[in-house]
Amino acid sequence: MDTPGTELEPTPVLGEFDLVRLPEQSNTPPPSNLPPLWRNRDYMLLWSGQVISVIGTGATQIVYPLLILALTNSAAAAGVAAALGSIPYILFSLPAGALVDRWDRKRVMIYCDIGRAAVLATIPLAMWFDALTIWQIYACALLEGSLFVFFNIAEVAALPRVVEKPQLPQAVAQNDVAFSIANILAPTLGAAMFQLGKAIPFVFDVVSYLVSVVSLLFIRKEFQSERLTHGASQETETHIVREIREGLSWLWHQHLIRYMALLTGALNFVNAPITLIIIVLAKNLGASDADIGLVFSISAIGAIVGAIIGGNIQKKFRFGQVIVTTVWITALLFPLLAFAPTFWFLALIMGLSWMTGPVYNVVQFSYRVALIPDELQGRVNSVFRLLAFGFQPAGAAIAGVLIERFNVYVAIAFFTAWYFAWAIATMLNRNIRNARQIGQAGAG
Repeated sequence: MDTPGTELEPTPVLGEFDLVRLPEQSNTPPPSNLPPLWRNRDYMLLWSGQVISVIGTGATQIVYPLLILALTNSAAAAGVAAALGSIPYILFSLPAGALVDRWDRKRVMIYCDIGRAAVLATIPLAMWFDALTIWQIYACALLEGSLFVFFNIAEVAALPRVVEKPQLPQAVAQNDVAFSIANILAPTLGAAMFQLGKAIPFVFDVVSYLVSVVSLLFIRKEFQSERLTHGASQETETHIVREIREGLSWLWHQHLIRYMALLTGALNFVNAPITLIIIVLAKNLGASDADIGLVFSISAIGAIVGAIIGGNIQKKFRFGQVIVTTVWITALLFPLLAFAPTFWFLALIMGLSWMTGPVYNVVQFSYRVALIPDELQGRVNSVFRLLAFGFQPAGAAIAGVLIERFNVYVAIAFFTAWYFAWAIATMLNRNIRNARQIGQAGAG
């Protein structure tokens, strides 16, 4: 679940400094009067179903390259499969956002999970008949990735429907904690199951998708407003291109949200190749494959800590203070990788750096989805995520070229300059500096 709200009437474009004046919040109880999230039945069903699904997906993500290498002995083939899984987000995110705003979001999520389970089930079935080929794996990666696009955008729009706006930061933080822990456990679990039987991790992932379907079926809350759910047949069908333009226009005129989309993409430009950079550095320092795995596990502990403290930080500090500080901490830590005396120092640096990620996510995500009108949630979030994720392939490609033609330290220098340029731009951005907390919406 991305880390990752209900405007029943059309909302005019807000001014640059009026972003936190949300009319709905006057009718929303303060956070202290709301029941805790663990007593929110619909949220806990959504949360628990997705935690199990994340574990299943994480287990197969580590197994996919192992399986492809066993079939083909080709690292390039494994890279192609990974690319096919990520390409659909770039291709389909904009139309998916428009369609998710048209369709019943809960049904979209259910149908996508059923589809992903069916696609994935073909792999152990082909293994049973000794008929699995690399082309089938490619097709599964492309289909599963395409269904994920629709599921993920619908999921982002669903969270503000099952959680009150004042509790969004807490919900995002709780999601990040659970998913960080799941992402630590999943690779080890997947590798262990793969050793017992190559098909077992895929069967486990199929079951995890079906568990997600069951949890969604038991959620009572609708995932969009009544006007969207029941009123579409009474309105003139809008052309999908026009609907996409509405989402683009809304984000473009929201100066703060537009900048946050570009900033998130700029940070992901470096996040995409960080795994490769760490592996090369660790091997240069004499680390074994097991040591490298431990480096990433230790680093993930930082992400868990960041997720735990993210909600409290959001309450105590202004939006701009948090965003500027987290970007600068990341920018200052990154060049230290080049001076790491041991691979354990790499784990320490990455743990501190990854601690800032969930804090950034809690603040920017909860701020963003609280501002977007419900009828635009799918479209605006699809545009945001296209910008946020669209930089990743370029970052990975540039890092690979720099490391191969020069060395890993040239790559670190390049990305350090990139980080500092965006940190300075963020610090100087007046929309970031003047943005307030969601909870201060009524302040003058």
